[in-house]
Amino acid sequence: MDVMPKWADVVLIPLISILLAAILSALVILAIGENPWEALKLMVSGALGSTYGWGYTLYYTTNFIFTGLAVAIAFHARMFNIGGEGQALLGGLGVAVVCLFIPWPHWTLALLGCIIGAALFGAAWAAIPAFLQAKRGSHIVITTIMFNFIAAALLNYFLIGALKVPGSMEPASAKFPEATHLPSFQDMFSSGEATLFRGAPANVTFFVALAACVGLWALIWRTRLGYEIRAFGNSESAAKYAGISPTKIIMVSMLISGGLAGMMAINNVQGEAERLVLNAVEGAGFIGIAVALMGRSHPFGVFLAALLFGFLYQGGAELALWTSIPRELIIVIQALVILFTGALDNMVRMPLERLFLSMRRAKQ
Repeated sequence: MDVMPKWADVVLIPLISILLAAILSALVILAIGENPWEALKLMVSGALGSTYGWGYTLYYTTNFIFTGLAVAIAFHARMFNIGGEGQALLGGLGVAVVCLFIPWPHWTLALLGCIIGAALFGAAWAAIPAFLQAKRGSHIVITTIMFNFIAAALLNYFLIGALKVPGSMEPASAKFPEATHLPSFQDMFSSGEATLFRGAPANVTFFVALAACVGLWALIWRTRLGYEIRAFGNSESAAKYAGISPTKIIMVSMLISGGLAGMMAINNVQGEAERLVLNAVEGAGFIGIAVALMGRSHPFGVFLAALLFGFLYQGGAELALWTSIPRELIIVIQALVILFTGALDNMVRMPLERLFLSMRRAKQ
């Protein structure tokens, strides 16, 4: 029997962690001479107060959904994939190859091609650390984080070499053909004189991310493979006794994880930049770790956590723009949320477990 109810683990602990992070963030803002309440109102207004703000919030949310799901599937197999950054970078390379070297008649076909290309490149980059873990016993944390640096160097090599625009000094690919450009929320939801999401980068990829959430939920909780992944994650020895191959689970879980991380490039490379540039991932691979932790590795939880971090990113940008609060402090606020929802999870969990245990004993 669980020490505390499932709802407390899924809802109460994250809420308390967020509240603690908010209180500490307010004290930090107060210490530099700013009003925490006004700062919060500005963040809410900037991130949620207009369709423009929502457009940026949902754009960031889309990135974090993909990287959060990538970490979540690895968590279910008790693996810690810290290589989402590199896998997303290589996913961008896959998108660039598909968009630049294949003539597409329409964006719908280009989107399908980019989904496949991004997923294949991301999965291929995750396959090497997975193989090293499965066959050589190399620790997945060490190999995946090292592969982030290799991916960055590899991307740089292509952007100043094969993909470089002749005569340009910028390390970036050529602009993708117009037929590959994805419709933005402004294109999709504006009508007549009412222009919504003006200039915001949110695009149709958001719905692909939602479909990925549903697909991963179905895989983990409604298929035999998902059952094997969860069984292996809960007890490797019991899974082996039941005939589940550790090599298969490690490889398949990491291939799916890398593919999901790579698919983030559909949003930021094909959808927003419409070309491949350096540093396009902007740390979203690492934010995915916090998203998966806060979302308890459940696709719906990942969606909610990604929405929170999308709010923090857009609200933080508005805060840095309209107040004297430096951008670095916004990063501190984001770090506090990650700290309380991840590293300090037991600080909230253990007192709550004792509380629910005492309540259960009192009823007996």
